[in-house]
Amino acid sequence: MDTLFFLASKIAWIFLSPGNLLILGLVFGCLLLLFNRLHAAKWLLLPTALIGFFIMAYPLGDFLIQPLEKRFAKPTQLPAQIDGIIVLGGGEDLKRALSWQTTELGLGGDRYIGAADLAKRYPQAPVIFSGGSGSVQLQNTGSESDLAKTLLTTIGIAAERLILESQSRNTYENFVNTRPLLPKIDGTYLLVTSAFHMPRAVGIARQQGVNVIAYPVDYRSNSEDYRYWDFDLFDHLKSLEPAWREWIGLTVYYLTGKTASWLPAEKPA
Repeated sequence: MDTLFFLASKIAWIFLSPGNLLILGLVFGCLLLLFNRLHAAKWLLLPTALIGFFIMAYPLGDFLIQPLEKRFAKPTQLPAQIDGIIVLGGGEDLKRALSWQTTELGLGGDRYIGAADLAKRYPQAPVIFSGGSGSVQLQNTGSESDLAKTLLTTIGIAAERLILESQSRNTYENFVNTRPLLPKIDGTYLLVTSAFHMPRAVGIARQQGVNVIAYPVDYRSNSEDYRYWDFDLFDHLKSLEPAWREWIGLTVYYLTGKTASWLPAEKPA
């Protein structure tokens, strides 16, 4: 069932990704033109072109991703003692690492920086990495764990402190697979992942009975002072794509019972 869920999510995203939707709209619009369906082509191509223009011109994704990034703030005061630091995979670029036989970080590389910072603050705490490959084509390469170990030790975390889990394909599996590896099931763990991803991660952790304190990193949105018309499509997609995917993920995980809350929030102090 978990494999079916994983495959279905990957197929669905082909047709739900904002970038893909724009291209598909243009392709189908051109097909309508080829078959002389001018009226239908007009109703498809004009909205597609306008939406594409505004996505290119202005960071619309900020409005989708900021509510997610603001949901959990970094702790103003860290606890005196924790039982471990959980780092979710996603900061590494597995495809390029395998292509060039080297260690490569992706857009979520700040997860490793956050882990290094916390590892210095808590020198006795184990660092628990959870994450395999989210790509259908890169399953069972045997390299996810090695890459994470190399990256974590490179940034100064001793190998004997590491607990590595590299079979997870999504956030739900992160916590299902990591829970049995925790030093204390009822312990307190700092959770390091991208800020936009934190609500879903915390919701699943709570559902699995893992007590986590959010430590968000890897912010993708701009504040209002730095949000302007700059016609940078690639930069705008870096916030729009993960935001849209995350809102869909929150909804699907809630409807399938993988999290008890649609949009988890910080617990009252």
